[in-house]
Amino acid sequence: MKFILKKSYLIFLLFLSSCIVTNKKIVYFQDTKIDTNYNQIKISALENTFTPTFQIDDLISIYVTALDPISTAPFNYPSNNNSSANVGYLSGAPSSIGYLIDKEGNIDFPILGKIHIADLNRMEVSDILKEKLKDYLVNPIVNIKILNYKVSVLGEVAKPGTFNIPNERITILEAIGIAGDLTIYGKRENILVIREINNEKIKYRIDLTSNELFLSPVYYLKQNDVVYISPNRSKINSSSLNTSNVGIFISTASLIITTVFLIAK
Repeated sequence: MKFILKKSYLIFLLFLSSCIVTNKKIVYFQDTKIDTNYNQIKISALENTFTPTFQIDDLISIYVTALDPISTAPFNYPSNNNSSANVGYLSGAPSSIGYLIDKEGNIDFPILGKIHIADLNRMEVSDILKEKLKDYLVNPIVNIKILNYKVSVLGEVAKPGTFNIPNERITILEAIGIAGDLTIYGKRENILVIREINNEKIKYRIDLTSNELFLSPVYYLKQNDVVYISPNRSKINSSSLNTSNVGIFISTASLIITTVFLIAK
């Protein structure tokens, strides 16, 4: 009888321990220390090297200005002057009219024709357009913006979804914040980021509990990145166990153990 009692008590403790989530699995940036100059230099270098490049299927607006505003009319969409798309962090917001980068990485620009801009950054494309526009305009100025710069945050977050980003620069922490932060069931130490590079899906794993996050190549997200937070073991176990019956199970198990203990005495 004593053997049965001890075994029942051990099983009960194992069940309870499986429901416990330690601080090490919840707290972010656990190994954070006072930043040294070396770490600050590395983080600063990462910020300076982050420059979004245009990708296939990006929708971009291009607004041309010059000394003579009337002469720029053929190079601008009528609605570009009053573009109001992507005012904030919105999900499913419509974009203004713009230039869609085709499968070859080109846009069809008025008068100038097809121009290849895929894999180039904003400054590079601006310089190309200004050089071509010099034949038609005096001192042309080109303003470029991605209209459909978006990231998706899925899985164990409060508000999963796809979010339009107005400033074309967002960190993974900001994206998770927009999605309402991780739930208590999200695996913080093994977050998946999926990024498309040259038509290939590249997968990265990052750990929110580590300070190394700030040096990750996906700390700054690019357009169309997907962030997925998988459920932890507690959530997976609870999906197969009716949580409304957990309290009843614990009470019943406690009652049985107590009864067996009293009989054994």
